[in-house]
Amino acid sequence: MGMIGGGRDSFIGDVHRKAASIDGMIELVCGAFSSSSEKSVKSGMDLYLQEDRCYGTFEEMILKEAELPENERMDFVAIVTPNHMHFEPAKMALENGFHVICDKPMTLTLKEAEELQSIVEKSGLLFALTHNYTGHPMVKQAKELVSNGDLGRIRKVQVQYLQGWLATSVEKTGQKQASWRTDPKRSGIGGALGDIGTHAENLVEYITGLKIEELAADLGVFGDGRTLDDDGNILLRLDNGAKGTMSISQIAVGEENNLAIKVYGQKGSIEWHQEEPNKLITHWLDEPVKIYTPNGNSLYPMALETSRIPAGHPEGYLEAFATIYKGFAKDILALINGEKDLEGQYPTVYDGLRGMKFIYGAVESNKNNSAWVKL
Repeated sequence: MGMIGGGRDSFIGDVHRKAASIDGMIELVCGAFSSSSEKSVKSGMDLYLQEDRCYGTFEEMILKEAELPENERMDFVAIVTPNHMHFEPAKMALENGFHVICDKPMTLTLKEAEELQSIVEKSGLLFALTHNYTGHPMVKQAKELVSNGDLGRIRKVQVQYLQGWLATSVEKTGQKQASWRTDPKRSGIGGALGDIGTHAENLVEYITGLKIEELAADLGVFGDGRTLDDDGNILLRLDNGAKGTMSISQIAVGEENNLAIKVYGQKGSIEWHQEEPNKLITHWLDEPVKIYTPNGNSLYPMALETSRIPAGHPEGYLEAFATIYKGFAKDILALINGEKDLEGQYPTVYDGLRGMKFIYGAVESNKNNSAWVKL
């Protein structure tokens, strides 16, 4: 793995490096860790990389790695930069023969997302998007319960992603994460929409296997001087006729990372809370409540495969990221070995495009007094 971004003092870069190493399949061998060449090299040295593979820019890294023999150079690039620095590194990496794994949302603009989809398809290379919550074993179990028809036809979905860390104007204090996430030039046209709303959107479509066909959004901007949304309520219509509601906020005082989803079918329902990720609660018309746990009883294969440790031991945030990295690494190895059947157990460029359409659709709806918008 080579990494773009994630230098000294980076939160998400460290998360990706730890997650990628969990299953022992991936080694970090090079990086361009900062927009400052000096800081980039020092960051790489902090990680005990070879000095000649600590690059000053991502352009230098991609071109020099491409010159190395195949058994020495990086196999893929992990992009862990702010949103405005996703597209160009991804494009260059793909055009030089490297697979890409990228943080979400996929790009700064919808136009970039559409172009990146075309580049991925033309290249024949792999692209993964780190919607990490899809990596939880109990999210996998939820998906399997739906896809196997256990809940019957899906009728209703409720999803929320509530945080309180932007309840005050922390971006004015120099807080790094807040500074770029509230800046349209670096974040894009969506604030909370892009940061956490895309996670909620992706979770709905991943678990149900349905697409959000239309939405009506009422967004709020409560932070003093902010231009991007920091709160919102969105009505959803899914492509099978099911209805949904979404509530997102980063100004909900007291909330930490309250991502939760409920899916209601004809025969039963499921309930999952990210802050208690090792429980999937199910309700049934004619049976008692059932609670599933990682490596517990009656799990579908996909949930068992992503349960790493014995039942009763908690699996969490890093392990969910690791599930995406493991699936990506397995597919790269399959390609190296000349195999054609790939597992694809991770979000792709198509999920990234869906996320960008969601952001743009919600912003459009909000501008038109919450009118319904087709995605």
